[in-house]
Amino acid sequence: MIEPKKYKKEEERIQDLESYSILDTLPESDYDNLTTIAAEICDTEISLISLVDNNRQWFKSSYGLNVKETPRKYAFCAHAINDPDNILIVKDARKDERFHDNPLVIGEPKVIFYAGVPLISDNGNPLGTLCVIDYKSKELTERQKKSLNALAKQVVNILNLRKTKLALERAIHLEEKNQALEQFANVAAHDLKSPLINISSLLDLFLEDHSSQVDESGLEILNLIDVSSNTLRNLIDGLLEYSKSERVLNENKTTINLRDLKAEIHGLFINEHELTLNLKSSINEITINKTALFQILINLVTNAIKYNDKEHIKIEIGISSSNSHYNFYVQDNGPGIPLEHQENIFKIFNVLANEDRFGRSGNGIGLATVKKIVEISGGIVKVESEIKKGAKFIFTLEK
Repeated sequence: MIEPKKYKKEEERIQDLESYSILDTLPESDYDNLTTIAAEICDTEISLISLVDNNRQWFKSSYGLNVKETPRKYAFCAHAINDPDNILIVKDARKDERFHDNPLVIGEPKVIFYAGVPLISDNGNPLGTLCVIDYKSKELTERQKKSLNALAKQVVNILNLRKTKLALERAIHLEEKNQALEQFANVAAHDLKSPLINISSLLDLFLEDHSSQVDESGLEILNLIDVSSNTLRNLIDGLLEYSKSERVLNENKTTINLRDLKAEIHGLFINEHELTLNLKSSINEITINKTALFQILINLVTNAIKYNDKEHIKIEIGISSSNSHYNFYVQDNGPGIPLEHQENIFKIFNVLANEDRFGRSGNGIGLATVKKIVEISGGIVKVESEIKKGAKFIFTLEK
């Protein structure tokens, strides 16, 4: 016996097969009707729709055989998928060196004749076969071969319909979840904005009654508190818009003066006395979704502060422009990120450090949020870093 080789693009093939969510499902008449027709047309005792996964061939439909799966190493179909453009025909397995001592030949079900047509996905991967089997040696006519090929294409059509139906159901479910999330976002936004509005109102009252008793430095601090409160309120409003629709993210763009941008970002971190925040740019303004940009920059600057190991924190934000995108970077003087972790830091809930410089544990959401917003905005994000030489987060946003 010669065991079948793995398909040349096996990992891609397996992923394609799994995308149909078909393995180990219950029998369905649509598939059973096709195996019945195949056995009738080819005049065979057995007909199968066989799907080949990592270690087995599993039968979505089995006409004339009361078995649900067999090991892949014994599977005729595992040989057939290695030549996806052609039908595999074995006239007499007892005389074929690949199968003569195969347990499925010398034992039950005592396969002698086999003909299998690969089931080819829209991605060009063979998922398995539609095959016919008999207990005696035989041949198929050209008409039978043509009919078997046509039935195999019909199997793939049904598989694709299943895949489309599942995708539609997931989309409907996601829409329902998004509606629930939007309701939650409205409540959360209200609960977050209320104390910020109170802060601004109390500041106005305080300044109205006591501004003459506060020196210039104190007035400046109070003004910064008011600016930060208003910035956060605007950010919450923007995030609420973002939660409602990705379309808003791409359409609602405003022109931002970069000097004002630096002042607003710096104002949010005014209490970080050991922080130097610089902005380096060859342009003066950008037209972009402000909510998206603020969410990205705040996450990156916050991380650069939280996980910095220097007494004095230095962060530089760089902005430039190409024909289609704005290019950004956020560079810090922190401890750096090991090379082996750089691919995983954007995965949600992935946390490298047990705690930050303030002794608090991270949640692994910030960088995942950055990646999601960047990609929705038509850009890419990556990190360049060396140990003890800080980290440089580079991202682009489509104009």
